Amino acid sequence: MEIDKILDDNLILNDLKAESKIQVLEKLSKVLKENEYISEVDGFVKDVLEREKLGVTGIGNFVAIPHGQSDYVNETTIAIGKLNKEIEWESLDNNGVRIVILFVVKNDKNFADEHLKLLSKVASNLANEDILKKLLSADSKEEIKNCFRS
Repeated sequence: MEIDKILDDNLILNDLKAESKIQVLEKLSKVLKENEYISEVDGFVKDVLEREKLGVTGIGNFVAIPHGQSDYVNETTIAIGKLNKEIEWESLDNNGVRIVILFVVKNDKNFADEHLKLLSKVASNLANEDILKKLLSADSKEEIKNCFRS
């Protein structure tokens, strides 16, 4: 499963306007619902927030990677929100967030395998300082997608 193959332009929100974690998750979830990746916004957001209670998803460097393992997921994918300003988010480096990479994974027997593959690929890209800088300065969906191309 290659990240750039599952990235849907419709699920990349550049210049996302939000004031809080909840607003980001709701906006990304509405787009997921509109594109039929999830079946219900409220239930999916609730599942993501439950997962947030288990640990910090702000990984530092202004990036958060919340996880949406849920029965409301129709198709595994990733939604990306690049915020127009930094927002508060619990993170490992105590900074806020400007990029949210929401993992959207079906709650089925393949969950662990698919989730780990996606997480591993995203983490390896984000560990590259040059890619991280490009992601933070990206001005278009295409520039964001290029940060995840192998």
